[in-house]
Amino acid sequence: MSANQSPPEPGARGRSASILPAGPDTAVQAGRALREGRLVALPTETVYGLAADAANDAAVARIYEAKGRPSFNPLIAHVPDLAAAQAQGLFNADALALARAFWPGPLTLVVPVAPTCRVSLLARAGLDTLALRAPAHPVAQAILRAAGTPVAAPSANRSGRVSPTTAGHVAADLADRIDLIVDGGPCSVGVESTIVACLEDGAPQLLRPGGAARADIERVIGRELAQGAQAGRADEGQGAQVLAPGMLASHYAPRAPVRLNARSVEPGEAALDFAACLAQAPGLRLDLSARGDLREAAARLFDCLRRLDAPGVRGIAVAPIPNEGLGEAINDRLARAAAPRG
Repeated sequence: MSANQSPPEPGARGRSASILPAGPDTAVQAGRALREGRLVALPTETVYGLAADAANDAAVARIYEAKGRPSFNPLIAHVPDLAAAQAQGLFNADALALARAFWPGPLTLVVPVAPTCRVSLLARAGLDTLALRAPAHPVAQAILRAAGTPVAAPSANRSGRVSPTTAGHVAADLADRIDLIVDGGPCSVGVESTIVACLEDGAPQLLRPGGAARADIERVIGRELAQGAQAGRADEGQGAQVLAPGMLASHYAPRAPVRLNARSVEPGEAALDFAACLAQAPGLRLDLSARGDLREAAARLFDCLRRLDAPGVRGIAVAPIPNEGLGEAINDRLARAAAPRG
């Protein structure tokens, strides 16, 4: 590039994102891209995130543009550790206990904004609270430390579509809308983080089930989680305040309609099975876990939904999933995938 040429506009359409294997040099390059206001897809243990500098309004706006995401839906700010998180949010005793027990890991905490918070109002959707997480994935950790700034990183897919658990999933949705995809292999957890609000002296509220199990969280705080008032049922058209990511009723949706708790498969449907419940189904069938392992099922969920959402498939029949442990998060995602769409 000559001295008289300007660099491409960050996040500009019409170019295909570079896909680079994870490694020290890639982490440095990704950190620099984030500081420059560019969009970087990176692996976490939950799903791939679409990352931008959370302190940069223009970069955050590009996330919303690339995803086609409603502007009132806030974004999780990712940081490397608790010390970095405490510069952004105010942690009460419960929030501190949970951060120390689960971070780095698949738990997001919604806390009041600290006076020193750098996360933009746009990323917070105008709220005086923010969602914070320290991811456990070593590639995400390396990129966060290289960037040196809080990083907003919703799932790296078009808004409402099935979340990505491989670099290939990201490329299929966003390759022409972002700058860089860091390939760190498949995600190990495979469903998004659990979101817990720690805002008052009362019991913390569960806003979204996810990769950290409810029972494990309750064991740390010594009491039951309260259920967030809007948890799981905020709709775009109803004016309900969305306190955290992933709370829209229709979300994580394949193109084909989804039918839950199926005991049989109808003509034209593909089967999303669990523990071989639908083993006799004709046609396209994928089993989340033939041996009934919920951890394996969570890791495979979004990949299987994408593979079943194939041309000619008129619907996806989903076998019953036990609603315990990670099954709660799996059923939450499936319920959103099956919800009526506006």
